Amino acid sequence: MKVQECVVSDQVVQETAEELALWEVIVVPPGVKERIRNHSLLSMILRPQVPFAVTGLHGLCTLYGPPGTGKTTLARGLPAQLARFVPGGEVRRIEVNPHGLMSAEHGQSQQRVGELLAEHIPALAGDGRPTVVVLDEVESMAVARSETSLAANPADVHRATDAVLTALDDNARSHPHLFFVATSNFTKALDGAFLSRSDAAILVPLPTRGALQEILVSTILALAGKFPGLRELAGSPAVARAADMAAGMDGRRARKVVFEALSRRLETVLDPALLTGDDLAAAVADAIEAGQPGAEGA
Repeated sequence: MKVQECVVSDQVVQETAEELALWEVIVVPPGVKERIRNHSLLSMILRPQVPFAVTGLHGLCTLYGPPGTGKTTLARGLPAQLARFVPGGEVRRIEVNPHGLMSAEHGQSQQRVGELLAEHIPALAGDGRPTVVVLDEVESMAVARSETSLAANPADVHRATDAVLTALDDNARSHPHLFFVATSNFTKALDGAFLSRSDAAILVPLPTRGALQEILVSTILALAGKFPGLRELAGSPAVARAADMAAGMDGRRARKVVFEALSRRLETVLDPALLTGDDLAAAVADAIEAGQPGAEGA
């Protein structure tokens, strides 16, 4: 795979309703979104004006936590949150899928990582526009060298991680308009030197009971725009009971539970307004039986 193919999206983002929705749809504890936005904005404002030797800021934020908590969606929604504060009201978003970089061929992983991070991405952002680079599941390219299994090719893994660190150092000095947001489900798999370069590491936790209810209600209300009969269900005690049952469930699964509930009966497939609290409870029970709640390592 060529490094260009690892860039899955390259867009200039404005503060549109569609882009803002990426951020707004994720339910996290108070302060989490503010920390992500404020730290990113500080980096974008400060780093072009103050030398790296003074700030020591690498322009890197790591979002970590269990799968399904909204880390990637928050990272994708970040540019629209920053756009209003930057000249021109636009922020570029570059999304990277790093999995294709790692190669079984000796030395290829290091070469590809270096080419992507130190050459290709700076070239894409060559106009100097503020740019957020999303590195999803970054543990695939910044593997903890101390934990590398001898069953793999440890030398090549070490070199690939070294290439990541070198590129971050070089970009911090030469391209202060670049800001990297890395997501990780397994911080123990991340190299310590990578984590030390993160200007902020922010936990995006599993939703609380109240957050689960908010996710269920917001999903049902979104459907109620097309099927008004669902508004009664959204405000009923049945949703609160379903949230109680769903303790430990991640946000992605909680949202999908509503659609799983709709699929349980042909009547609700044909007319979603007929969805009941019992349908919702049964879908949550099925998810629990399947081991969804609390499956942080899934």
